[in-house]
Amino acid sequence: MALHVPKAPGFGSMLKEGAKFFSGVEEAVIRNISACKEFAQTVRTVYGPHGMNKMVINHLDKLFVTNDAATIIRELEVEHPAAKIMVLASQMQEQEVGDGTNFVIIFAGALLEAAESLIKTGLNPTDIADGFEKALEKALEILPTLVCHEIKDYRNEEEVTKGLKTSIMSKQFGNEDFLSKLIAKACVSILPEKTTFNVDNVRVCKISGSGLTSSSVVQGMVFKRLVEGSVSKKEKAKIAVYTCPVDTVQTETKGTVLIKTAQELKDFSKGEESLVENEIKALKEAGVDVIVAGGKVGELCLHFINKYEMMAVRLNSKFDVRRIAKTTGATALPRLTVPTPEEMGYCDLVYTDEIGDTMVVVFRNESKESRVSTVILRGATEYLLDDVERAVDDGINTFKCITRDGRFVPGAAATEIELARQIAKHADTCPGLEQYAIKKFAQALEVFPRTLAENTGVKPNEVLSRLYAAHEEGKKSEGFDIEGEGLNFKDAVTAGFLDLFVTKHWALKYATNAACTIIRVDQIIMAKRAGGPQARPAGPQDADED
Repeated sequence: MALHVPKAPGFGSMLKEGAKFFSGVEEAVIRNISACKEFAQTVRTVYGPHGMNKMVINHLDKLFVTNDAATIIRELEVEHPAAKIMVLASQMQEQEVGDGTNFVIIFAGALLEAAESLIKTGLNPTDIADGFEKALEKALEILPTLVCHEIKDYRNEEEVTKGLKTSIMSKQFGNEDFLSKLIAKACVSILPEKTTFNVDNVRVCKISGSGLTSSSVVQGMVFKRLVEGSVSKKEKAKIAVYTCPVDTVQTETKGTVLIKTAQELKDFSKGEESLVENEIKALKEAGVDVIVAGGKVGELCLHFINKYEMMAVRLNSKFDVRRIAKTTGATALPRLTVPTPEEMGYCDLVYTDEIGDTMVVVFRNESKESRVSTVILRGATEYLLDDVERAVDDGINTFKCITRDGRFVPGAAATEIELARQIAKHADTCPGLEQYAIKKFAQALEVFPRTLAENTGVKPNEVLSRLYAAHEEGKKSEGFDIEGEGLNFKDAVTAGFLDLFVTKHWALKYATNAACTIIRVDQIIMAKRAGGPQARPAGPQDADED
């Protein structure tokens, strides 16, 4: 008979065998803060133009070499529950703004580090969280007063280029001038008159070879594939788009045909051929020049497409079919029927081209306004192209934010230092224990100039003291210049280092909310799943449980 071992008294005695329970400041709060600090430290080294790259290999053995925090966080698959809260905050920043994910993680980590020292001095976690929230209110009150530039005409490419440069610089330092012009051209050219700008309307086509400066923008869409038939160019083309294969239709029921003579066999195949020919001929008579198919193009159909000198393009992705329909103004048809004039699309030029050693099909609109544009990126390796694509995505998202709110604040850590200086002064006027948390909030903002200095190889304490001295003198836009040798400082507005107001606004909000949520956790209860994960093989019943 097995000996019965009684459970320890307390909360753990109520849970199933194998469940975990952590309680109190040391076990729950400090443990969570330590995990989040480690996580923030991981992405801190990629911050800024001189940030290092990370080599991440995900669960599918795919390799990522990047300094884009959003990609690193997504591919790491963080398991720790407290660190997951920070990840969720950064993902919300990605959805809301499209940039500034690293800002959220680093700042939340700095706030938690500051909270840890306050907890160890005897402050209650609730008081600390309340202090952080009051400091956030003050920061969001100060932030609009720091606005130094505003883009009112977002159809002006020169103005937009200036606004995109800082966002691109943090990902592709040295190529920011070229890339920001490229992105500005791609975005402004498809900007609709009435509706809002859609990020999905700027596509990226990556083609290995040559250098980054060989990249270009095409008004329309570019696909890395060959045409199906022998016709490879059409001007002022009318386009029919189908989501189905362009092939002979299979009947729903099976049928048996009894053929007795060779003549009957000839007549049978002739009947099928004439049926297909009539379908393709009807398309030609309707004025269709290019057929875009969402499935395979049958050999018999292809023969008649070539005969009537039409062009056929096959697309494997249903999303590409939708985009080409949007680009050309066509309606995607589910069956091989003759489109009406309203259902047909139009494109100025459809042609095949060779870029490097890659064959592409280009749908270009020259005379009228295009609804989709494509950035053709060139580069030496796939990893470089992937990283440039991520920088382009950030630039496109920044443009989307400019169309909503064109305000900018000084970059190069000038905004953070000014916020820290003003919040620290505000803390002295606050009664109660919250003032300590408000001061720590101001100190946490110093993490950004400190990180920029560390990643550049300069002593951070000297940078901070010089920046504080400049801001005390009233130079509110004085920032750290990473390009100079040693300690160099510049007026961020004059130098063109501008950060989006909305990026800073939402990043401060999300980071503080995430940090306060983690600080307020005083117990961690990890319930054991019934039977354990290995108790029985997974079956259909698991789907209901999940």
